[in-house]
Amino acid sequence: MGDVVSLLDPPQLFTHEPVRTRPDAPPKPKRDTKRVGDISEARVLAALVEAGYLVSRPFGENQRYDLIIDDGRRLYRVQVKTGRLRGAVIAYSCSSSHAHRNGKQRPYFGEIDYLAVYCPQTKKVYLLPEQEFVATMAHLRLSPTRNNMTKGIRWASRFALP
Repeated sequence: MGDVVSLLDPPQLFTHEPVRTRPDAPPKPKRDTKRVGDISEARVLAALVEAGYLVSRPFGENQRYDLIIDDGRRLYRVQVKTGRLRGAVIAYSCSSSHAHRNGKQRPYFGEIDYLAVYCPQTKKVYLLPEQEFVATMAHLRLSPTRNNMTKGIRWASRFALP
């Protein structure tokens, strides 16, 4: 059995296998994307339950959605994504991409009802309805633009779960 200190250490989000970007570059740790996704899914699930939804998970991992939420009247399919803070915006993907399909992106139009974005840097969950989807990458803005543009901006505050 491991010692108590090692059990209490925060989990690693990177594997120990280094990846070299160039032969002469120092190795970088390989990102554990499955674990990052699992953490996002857990955070989204908790936020949805706290917001008053009943939440279910589909059996298996081959569905286009990660969660099913129930508002008491209807069931909704939810796909979970991890957002990345880039300056004053949270960038997130509105499509899936799989190496076994030659890296082609496949948007979620008509296959899910909501996209739930968890951003580790803000520690918040954002729930976006299908009419907010785009085919590839999208952004949620946290603060005003430098040129005060407002048209076509998705404000993060509109979609943040409490």
